[in-house]
Amino acid sequence: MNWMDIRIGQGYDVHALVEGRKLILGGVEIPHTRGLLGHSDADALLHAITDALFGAAGLGDIGRHFPDTDPAFAGADSRVLLREAVRRVREAGYDVGNVDATVIAQKPKLAPHVPGMVANLAADLGIAPGRCNVKAKTNERLGFEGREDGIVAQAAVLIYRTDAAEQD
Repeated sequence: MNWMDIRIGQGYDVHALVEGRKLILGGVEIPHTRGLLGHSDADALLHAITDALFGAAGLGDIGRHFPDTDPAFAGADSRVLLREAVRRVREAGYDVGNVDATVIAQKPKLAPHVPGMVANLAADLGIAPGRCNVKAKTNERLGFEGREDGIVAQAAVLIYRTDAAEQD
């Protein structure tokens, strides 16, 4: 195995908190007075992970594959999009090693929902739960996250080559 057999990707997503929407993070519906605004279900955590996967495989970003201008993705379930991203990464000759992600939200408290998020990630990525990590942080009342105007998610993924052909 050479060093290019292992790649990392970094992903980021942000959505505004608004009235009248469900709050979905990591595929888990979280009770809250507001939800995230977006073309799809606006799951910032899954969007950041999807973006990281595409980046690691050199396949661009989430907007290239699932544009928010395409009516086909209106209200889309981000778990379906993540599974499709994994399929495309595997088609490119890679598999997922692990994921580490952070969700930054002042409210609601996310820690009770992290086990469900991890279970969903493991199922959708096709890896063991021990290879999925989700951290929940506040922004100490600073910035738009601290004012509860929105939620940010960041993710790092490791992928590794599964085929014998060099595709770089």
